[in-house]
Amino acid sequence: MRALVVSGTGTDVGKTVAAAALVALTRDRGLRTAVYKPIQTGLETGESGDVDVVAGLGGADVALEGRRLRDPLAPETAARVAGEPQSTLDGFLADVRGIDADLVLVEGAGGALVRLGTDLTVLDVAAALDAPVVVVTRAGLGTLSDTELTVREIRRRGLVCAGVLVGSLPAEPDLAARCNLEDLPRLTGVPLLGAVPEGAGTLAPETFRAAAPGWFAPGAPPNLRLTS
Repeated sequence: MRALVVSGTGTDVGKTVAAAALVALTRDRGLRTAVYKPIQTGLETGESGDVDVVAGLGGADVALEGRRLRDPLAPETAARVAGEPQSTLDGFLADVRGIDADLVLVEGAGGALVRLGTDLTVLDVAAALDAPVVVVTRAGLGTLSDTELTVREIRRRGLVCAGVLVGSLPAEPDLAARCNLEDLPRLTGVPLLGAVPEGAGTLAPETFRAAAPGWFAPGAPPNLRLTS
């Protein structure tokens, strides 16, 4: 089993739909793909969560959510407010290692340094799994600094950043977005893997899965190590 971690530069960057596109891409390459969300906040029991969106759109073979907390807060904070135990790395790893798939796509919460538990981030999960990290980012003004800082932190941790994926690209990008598509790989030093079109999450699952491989750069990304 191999793992791929999907993180973001922050909240509301299109990470969940981008994760679904990655699932569709890996399944198109013949890999039995699972999606795992270590922790979800801001939802009641029984409500559909991010893992359900990723699995439904992307067609994941296996979908698993580690735990959920009701308050819409950072996971560490939500657990503390609710009086619940903090999540642990060992607990997350036990979940992942119990999944039967060629590839497990792990979707983080918010940005790369959001605390999933006490002094625990999604980068700790990536390090324990020896997994490359894909960074999902915004298209527009302000994304360059956020993305470069995130990639720097990934590298500082000794992890592999597989590349940057724009989570929501307007049909008619403005000047800032067009320039960012050129500047992101130059400033971060990692490939621009592709861009998910704005509104892609509203597509029918069959349409989404058929279109998603075309949202990635041709022949990319070799350093995702997704070929079987």
